[in-house]
Amino acid sequence: MQFFRPMHAVKAMTFDLDDTLYNNDPVIRQADTTLTHFIHAHFPLASAMAPKQWGDIRRDVIIKDGRLASDMGELRRQVLSKALYADVNSGNTQYATLNEAVEACFNCFYAARSNFKLDDSVHDTLNVLSKRFPLIGITNGNVDSEKIGITPYFDVILHASMTRPMKPHRAMFDEAAEKLALPTQHILHVGDNLIKDVYGALNAGYQAAWFACNRPMMLNNEPVKLLPHVALSTLHELTHFR
Repeated sequence: MQFFRPMHAVKAMTFDLDDTLYNNDPVIRQADTTLTHFIHAHFPLASAMAPKQWGDIRRDVIIKDGRLASDMGELRRQVLSKALYADVNSGNTQYATLNEAVEACFNCFYAARSNFKLDDSVHDTLNVLSKRFPLIGITNGNVDSEKIGITPYFDVILHASMTRPMKPHRAMFDEAAEKLALPTQHILHVGDNLIKDVYGALNAGYQAAWFACNRPMMLNNEPVKLLPHVALSTLHELTHFR
């Protein structure tokens, strides 16, 4: 544990999820592969599209509605809607409507995206902390928190959406502080990203703990706007706060 700033007493904690509690990259890669296989089996025209075409669709729907950049679920649905239209319209698939096709693909991805288990040490740490502090999740992603087994530890988990701009925007930090009914200087946010989590938390008046489970934590390899209050060597070090 390395301290960069003096700290106030910690009375609540908020947590990023992806790459803080678990390594998200291999999970997403596997989910993308699962979805690709599903599309190949059911949507011949969409499966023939090049990666650039998928990227162009994604870019175009975000340009049309910038709020989609904060809502990974709705963004994926919008992209799938554009990509699957030709198959459904031409009768090349078993799905009778575009909505059915989109939901089948989305559910395929979402099930795979949340198909992993957290390390026992993460459960142990969250269990200890949840008995001492109110905990709130603040995530830009859309993992199924119930499926991965973390819901019991948190009072609520806030997901970025069309109405909740993603971090580092302060909207979710402000919402969490309102739910906690605490001065922000007594809330410690824990996250892996020095911009989205650390800068976002500090900008909202929080204290910030930097912890990344998916990479070596070397400041000279990271984009840095502001230093955190503390950098953790392990997530379990949070149990030192009382």
